[in-house]
Amino acid sequence: MDDEVVQRVFHEGGRDYFQQQPSTSSSSILQSLPLHVSFDHGYYLLVKSIQELREKKDGLVTVGIGGPSGSGKTSLTEKVSSVIGCTVISMENYCDGVDEGNVLDSIDFVTLIKNLEDLTKGKDTLIPEFDYQQKRRIGYKKIMSTSSGVVIVDGTYALHAKLRSLLDIRVAVVGGVHFSLLSKVRYDIGDSCSLDYLIDSIFPLFRKHIEPDLHHAQIRINNSFVSSFREAIYKVKCRSKSSDGYPGSSSQGNQAQTDNFIEMYLRPPSASEEAGINDWIKVRQSGIRYYLSLGDQRIVDKNFIIRPKAEFEVGRMTLGGLLALGYVVVVSYKRASTTVNYGKVSMSFETIDVLGETFLVTRGTDRKTVGTEALKMGINGPWITKSYLEMILERKGVPRLSTPPLVSNTTVTGSQETTIVAPKPIRVTPNLVTGLEDLSQPWTRSPTKSQIEPFVATWRFISSDSSHIGNTVLDPSSFRDTVRLAPMPDSYDLDRGLLLAVQAIQALLENKGVPVIVGIGGPSGCGKTSLAHKMANIIGCEIISLESYYKQVKDFKYDDFNSLDLSLLSKNIDDIRNGRRTKVPIFDLESGARSGFKELEVSEDCGVIIFEGVYALHPDIRMSLDLWIAVVGGVHSHLISRVQRDKSRVGCFISQNEIMMTVFPMFQQLIEPHLVHAHLKIRNDFDPVLSPESSLFVLKSNRKVAYQDILSILDPAKFCSSVQKFIDIYMRLPGIPSNGQLTDSDCIRVRICEGRFALLIREPIREGNFIIQPKVDFDISITTVAGLLNLGYQAVAYIEASAFIYQDGKILIEVDHLQDVPGPYIQIKGVSKDAVAAAGSMLKLDGSYTTKSYLEIVLERLPTMERNSGGINFQQSTRLLEIMDFIQSQGCSSSSESSSSRVSPIEGIIEEMQSKIRRLERWLAINTVLWTFLMSAIVGYSLYQRRRQ
Repeated sequence: MDDEVVQRVFHEGGRDYFQQQPSTSSSSILQSLPLHVSFDHGYYLLVKSIQELREKKDGLVTVGIGGPSGSGKTSLTEKVSSVIGCTVISMENYCDGVDEGNVLDSIDFVTLIKNLEDLTKGKDTLIPEFDYQQKRRIGYKKIMSTSSGVVIVDGTYALHAKLRSLLDIRVAVVGGVHFSLLSKVRYDIGDSCSLDYLIDSIFPLFRKHIEPDLHHAQIRINNSFVSSFREAIYKVKCRSKSSDGYPGSSSQGNQAQTDNFIEMYLRPPSASEEAGINDWIKVRQSGIRYYLSLGDQRIVDKNFIIRPKAEFEVGRMTLGGLLALGYVVVVSYKRASTTVNYGKVSMSFETIDVLGETFLVTRGTDRKTVGTEALKMGINGPWITKSYLEMILERKGVPRLSTPPLVSNTTVTGSQETTIVAPKPIRVTPNLVTGLEDLSQPWTRSPTKSQIEPFVATWRFISSDSSHIGNTVLDPSSFRDTVRLAPMPDSYDLDRGLLLAVQAIQALLENKGVPVIVGIGGPSGCGKTSLAHKMANIIGCEIISLESYYKQVKDFKYDDFNSLDLSLLSKNIDDIRNGRRTKVPIFDLESGARSGFKELEVSEDCGVIIFEGVYALHPDIRMSLDLWIAVVGGVHSHLISRVQRDKSRVGCFISQNEIMMTVFPMFQQLIEPHLVHAHLKIRNDFDPVLSPESSLFVLKSNRKVAYQDILSILDPAKFCSSVQKFIDIYMRLPGIPSNGQLTDSDCIRVRICEGRFALLIREPIREGNFIIQPKVDFDISITTVAGLLNLGYQAVAYIEASAFIYQDGKILIEVDHLQDVPGPYIQIKGVSKDAVAAAGSMLKLDGSYTTKSYLEIVLERLPTMERNSGGINFQQSTRLLEIMDFIQSQGCSSSSESSSSRVSPIEGIIEEMQSKIRRLERWLAINTVLWTFLMSAIVGYSLYQRRRQ
């Protein structure tokens, strides 16, 4: 665990368990100064805090999560609850009324305090239920004291003085739409009003009743999340052909839900009369609840409308404050909706009063599923991609809003291009603990950016040659060659960058036509591939990895630019540009050689091609591309932070620049200089170990399971299997304080699998029988591993294993055979916790689960006499030394110095691994055939017996 960060929660007040304990030399997660962390990091800290406190104290653990409306506190509560499995008490149910004149006075603190006291004393209690549609309390719900060992109180006033003495852990969440709306209003209004005046106008209760309580929090979270296409909603819309506008005839017994909304758009006081939806604020009223979103963040691709999760609940007084500041309601209409849920998709009939029409909308979270299910239901258009706002404005004679970006009359000179700086989140000090004095405004009320930028950036085109622009009318046929995108001057986070990348592609399609060729470059592990696949999920495109163009890879050197087949790449790009079919190479990472070709053809349905790779923005490549995207951060920056942390623990200071030059030597020389020219620069702060958005739930057991039992719980239509051989090497910095035992948290794990190196730098979360680990591995170069050795890391443990993998798209079952460990271990993995638990029960594994890592399992089996100073046996130590010597030698030499005729120790190891994999694959194929034959014979015999009877 992060010792500097994960030392937490009691410094004064509250149910201070650790104040009652004798002081010890070991630090606790529940003892430290206040923190100011990101949403994902705060989630991780809170889960760890709850787990440690639950282990060290008797009775219930109580948590309060407070913050202003729209900050994200309820989202945090839901994500923690999904992992911990706790009881959630929402303060919304403790309202005595709905008057917002003074919300604090409308909260029934007496009942809430009684409920918490009952639960902490081990008594069952009744909590109220409030209906916002009926605007009254409708009853009570019984909460069992034994139902959970953790209770979370979620609400704006969860950290109020009346409750703090009953809380073990106090968490404040600020940011979200609260910061974003404040940022936009300051941008719209300008400097004419002070920050305090704006806060008092749009959040009148914040400074007086909410902000003072937030300073008592032990974990302070700044939620920069506003909207994201990670969980996008896909929908198709057409006019309804139903006469009654009710989907009852096709509801198949599903319950229909009816809602009535009032939707309004507010124009800033300084905006012109023209329709500029990106400058407007949308407010949706449902009963007595108000939901707010900023700008038009939908994406239209072909027939699909794609929307991010972009709405947040705010108070009624926020709307009044915006109107008082001069915002004007431009458009207002009523939307009556009747929705039926069909599982994967939902279908709604929506009537718009101003238009006097009813529309049929099909929604879902998967693009392909939405399209398929709509056709199954007989919904086939004609499709409408305009928003209701656009349709209303067009009736009023206002032009359509989504017009393509205009070509600018200004040109960018060479000197101007050099002023664009590369994003450098990897060069700044890791923001693990941020002092309050470092912020320009108090952490509770202001964005950390010193300068406010436009909320929604827009793309524009500039001339490649100034002679082509001006009063000259452009020939459409020459437009593609004479204009290009103007680079964005700033860098953006992953969510905003994803939106801007898709908008840039759409602008290119509208202005330059098919094809659009995109390059995504950046260091290893920064998130290039993840970004490319997220873009493909939205717009539908072909992704080509530059790794496919390696002619041959020797000694695991996947960052050698000279290994790329640039002539073939140039030919493929030229064929794509001219609409010709082309053959793209296929590279086998395991053998390190090209294995074949696949045919690619650009069409209207797939007119976007993305090339992603470390060198995608090299000048020999990028000049042939339309859109250049640079990505930095990810594991690239997380590894640097981890090394800095380890060095500080052993009393050694090392700069980020020195670490980067050692572990990423190719970055500064051959990658970073080209990122500065990108049209779009993205800083990826996403950490899949910390984030609940990328979690795999894993159950592990050493109970033997028959092969046919595994097959029986997987979908035969989607079943597939594979065999892998991997080596795990655990690297540790000498001198790191420990209790004499080697642990995962002290080590950096490097996995060698299928000719690649993958990195794990943080210990996963363990809760109950489950291990919560990231869904993705981070590939690194052999030079990065060599750099860690040069910084003083030592290989202290070695695990060799083979894995049989069976999956059907929902559940993955992995049977691991560890060397020198008798009997295999079975792991069940999936994104659904319930589905993984059900699969474990079907395999009769309940009661046999373990959350120990393979490192712990192997070390427990080693006799003391066979261990060396590193904690591994002598046979393993010899083999590990050979691998480490090879890695270090390759990291110190250039690719030109590598000899093709050289036979190294690790090549023999890899050949042996490949031979074992081939034998395992043959065994698996034979075993599958035999079991298929046996099962067919049994089924045939049973049918024969049944016919005879």
